[in-house]
Amino acid sequence: MSWPDKSGGAGLSHAEARALLATHGPNELEATRARPWWRTALEVAREPMFLLLVGCAALYFLLGEWREATALSMSVLVVMGITLVQERRTERALDALRDLASPRALVLRGNTQQSIDARELVPGDVILLSEGDRVPADGVLIASGNLMLDESLITGESLPIAKQAFPGVPPPGTAPPGGGTPYFVYAGSLAVQGRGRALVTATGARSEIGLIGSALNTIVRERTPLQDATQRLVRRVAFGVLGMALAMALVLGFTRGNWVDAALSAVAWAMALLPEEFPVVLTIFMALGAWRISRQRVLTRRMPALETLGAATVLCVDKTGTLTENSMQVVRLCMPDGRLHGAGAGTLDHAPDGDFRELLRVAALASPLEPVDPMEKAIQAACQPLGCATRPAGWTLLREYPLTPQLLAVTNAWRLPDAPQAFVAVKGAPEAIARLCRLTPAQAARNDASINLLARQGLRVLGVARASVAAEALPGTPDGISFEFLGLLALADPVRPEVPEAIRRCALAGIRVVMVTGDFAGTALSIAREAGIDAQDGCLTGAQIAQMDDTSLCERLRGTRVIARAVPAQKLRIVRALQRNGEVVAMTGDGVNDAPALRAADIGIAMGGRGTDVAREAADLIVTDDRFTSIVEAIAVGRRIFANLTQACGYLVSIHIPIAGLCLLPVLSGAPLVLLPIHIALLELMIDPACSVAFEAEPSEHDAMRRPPRRQRASLFGDAGVGPAVGRGLLILASVLLAYAWARFEGAGMALVRTATFGMLIFGNVALLLSHRAATRQAAGYNLATWGAAAMALALLALVLAWPAARDLFRLALPSLNQCLAGLALGVATWAALALLLRLGTRPGALHVVTRA
Repeated sequence: MSWPDKSGGAGLSHAEARALLATHGPNELEATRARPWWRTALEVAREPMFLLLVGCAALYFLLGEWREATALSMSVLVVMGITLVQERRTERALDALRDLASPRALVLRGNTQQSIDARELVPGDVILLSEGDRVPADGVLIASGNLMLDESLITGESLPIAKQAFPGVPPPGTAPPGGGTPYFVYAGSLAVQGRGRALVTATGARSEIGLIGSALNTIVRERTPLQDATQRLVRRVAFGVLGMALAMALVLGFTRGNWVDAALSAVAWAMALLPEEFPVVLTIFMALGAWRISRQRVLTRRMPALETLGAATVLCVDKTGTLTENSMQVVRLCMPDGRLHGAGAGTLDHAPDGDFRELLRVAALASPLEPVDPMEKAIQAACQPLGCATRPAGWTLLREYPLTPQLLAVTNAWRLPDAPQAFVAVKGAPEAIARLCRLTPAQAARNDASINLLARQGLRVLGVARASVAAEALPGTPDGISFEFLGLLALADPVRPEVPEAIRRCALAGIRVVMVTGDFAGTALSIAREAGIDAQDGCLTGAQIAQMDDTSLCERLRGTRVIARAVPAQKLRIVRALQRNGEVVAMTGDGVNDAPALRAADIGIAMGGRGTDVAREAADLIVTDDRFTSIVEAIAVGRRIFANLTQACGYLVSIHIPIAGLCLLPVLSGAPLVLLPIHIALLELMIDPACSVAFEAEPSEHDAMRRPPRRQRASLFGDAGVGPAVGRGLLILASVLLAYAWARFEGAGMALVRTATFGMLIFGNVALLLSHRAATRQAAGYNLATWGAAAMALALLALVLAWPAARDLFRLALPSLNQCLAGLALGVATWAALALLLRLGTRPGALHVVTRA
């Protein structure tokens, strides 16, 4: 292979390379500092939620309830396993980042080309790059032959960057990526065209990709508000209940002398009040939520992110591929006299003809037959319907004039069949084409006005020209050819058609969409306006961010919705600043440069279609179809999850109050035990599916995405807190005590009293379930799971009463028809009272979606 004439010397000698390798270390990222699994397991075991699960399992074992004990023990193992797996997933982000390094590198060593392990590269090495190579280290170009690099992994810029050799003596380091620096190459970028030679300036952790890895390794995920709220609730209730249960056992033991009954009462009391369902409900809600959200083409990598979605207040999105199609398209054609074709948004509105057709045809002839550059692909695609995208019959490529630092244009000279003249087509930077065409001042002024008009629309503009030259008289450079100016061609990455409506939904939901891109400010503002993002506060650029301290950045970000030319470290600063402003930040990304920000955000969302392994491993959610609308739908599902979770938590509090009240009844009245542990175990069979399946299946309310996000530290019980749930529980307790008093007044035996009380408790449970449906009629659709849970509870009660062996086991009696009808009437009255209480106490939906403070 021949390389550009500018050599870089003989490269390092083998001895110099070995010495530098010992000094700088291998060219690889720092290994993930993995914690021992047992240390993670110990931290999990100290969590109150974990201790509560272990304690409940031990209680069931002591009672001989092997099925429940085994189920809770399995829950213990599941909680431990999920945490250990998540710890390993965190480590994989850096593993994936290290895997981006090229396994081999072509270098000059001792004036000879050698293919070496990329780990052995050192500063001072001369690396040789050609099309398809992954750049193995940061460096400065000392020779370039039409080299173009895809740096999207590092900068987020969608288009390849044309690279040039550094003029003069190469500097000892590189400039930061982005900003259009043409002289430097960065590890992890990909050569898509041409060839070059670079002097290595940084390897391993000192490279730009290494700095990203270091930032990724230092970010520690914080617990979500839901995890904190659950931890506080479980800790308070657990210690309080265990203390009260012990006190109950002592009081009953000393006052009655029957320590067995005292122990049973204390155990029943503890089982009645211990909220062992909370961790189970959370796990099931998150698992089923992950399944539901997958139907929106969003995969869940970190379960707590699902509930955080509902609290998101700011959604930071990339431009390319998320808001746009991620495919360049020709959208405007402009004649030298200013006439425009394709004034509408998106692609050309109809097939061009006449001069416009010729402009496209010549632009295609100035492109390679098999283009790599996205803009050249777009030109070919626009020409395809016109039949001028391929080489005309009999035409042969006579000569190529590549892009050079002196002339930012690509020129192709074609030999026509049976003709002495060569047809020369050129396209490139408008100013370069204007110089080749030697425009008059008036023509140049008119051309500049057209360029400015197109640039203000965020379009990438190319000039196009043609010439006819004797084939034998082709000069060494295009500067010697007299060209005819044909006009301008403008390209854009169009906004996805569904994006404006999705952004409008975000605005209605109180979610601010902030576009963070590595692209130029003009392009960013144009795309923002087309997408429907309010950009009246202008655009904040990476250069401006670099001049701000954290306080100034926080203040500026309160109203900013468009950020352009952002580099990786700035994306991380942006996320941190928004969080300091009290925002709950969802951040999208797909490249290596996005990984630290994805990890630091409250919800990191990676693009699965075009995203890198690094971004996917650092994120909480993965959007498999890369569509912005999928993210919005996922937020709606997140709001539904938390809304239904608050209903389930309120239900758990309400249903535990009458159970605890009946367990306390013997202590206060001296009456025999009404509820035994076996009754509570049966109730758990009704409560668990009700709160974990029936409430989870509740459909989203029709106006869920027309309310502001809930407060970040919102209560598990909604804006009204636990008070309404306690009130509903006391109402059920009152009806249960009424049934108990009525049975005692009728002079029934203890078995029939227990039957009336236990039956009314189950009726109250069913009434509580159905009252939630009656009070939230504005929810879209019907929930068969709720009716199924209610039917199951009544069926279990009927089975126990009808089956003599079960009736004896539960120490119940068969009630008469009149007694059944009276209990049913009291249950219906309880349902009506609960529904009325829910209606009067709060507006529909306020139980579980609260206004953000």
